[in-house]
Amino acid sequence: MKNILISLCLALFIISASVTITLNFRPLYYHDISSLKIEETSGFSKKVIRENYDALIDYNQFFYSGKLKLTLPMSREGKIHFEEVKTIFEAIQVIMVVSGLISLPLVIRRFKEKEYRFLKLTGLITIIVPAMLGFVVALDFESAFITFHQIVFRNNYWVFDYRSDPVINILPETFFMHCFIMIVIIVITLAGLCLFYYYHKQKQIINDTIE
Repeated sequence: MKNILISLCLALFIISASVTITLNFRPLYYHDISSLKIEETSGFSKKVIRENYDALIDYNQFFYSGKLKLTLPMSREGKIHFEEVKTIFEAIQVIMVVSGLISLPLVIRRFKEKEYRFLKLTGLITIIVPAMLGFVVALDFESAFITFHQIVFRNNYWVFDYRSDPVINILPETFFMHCFIMIVIIVITLAGLCLFYYYHKQKQIINDTIE
């Protein structure tokens, strides 16, 4: 039971940390400005695009308490949507910190006890989640993207009109797909490390027993 609780907490940390890392990995978007030709499709300069994207990322940080300041026009509905998005990202960051603080002493204690089975369970749980989501998204990202918004948000303010909220022009759907892929890669990598370390320690224990 202890291993299950630790594994669930650690898996929660890995997933929330993966989302937080991706949110703050601005080079991904900077690369997409060129690769997705956002300048051409949006009609804005790279300087304007980066300024507004950076403003969005800064706004979604937990310790940011000011208002969203874009140089592009925003509708009332657009502002409300970004406030809702901020609430979600703040919750994810809180989950990351809380689950991390809970997991750390428990993991240290387990290591001292030379009990590593929780790592196997963590790896399996953490891999299953992105694997299932990845399968669904791979079938039809656009439908999955729409369904996600319909589940998470209780209004349709996420359906932007480019005339009143031109910021949507600098946030192509493909960029969000790249973000999802990055999250999945980070999650699977961390889950893989848990499994690798578990099997490494188990092999070490068996060898020590034989000797």
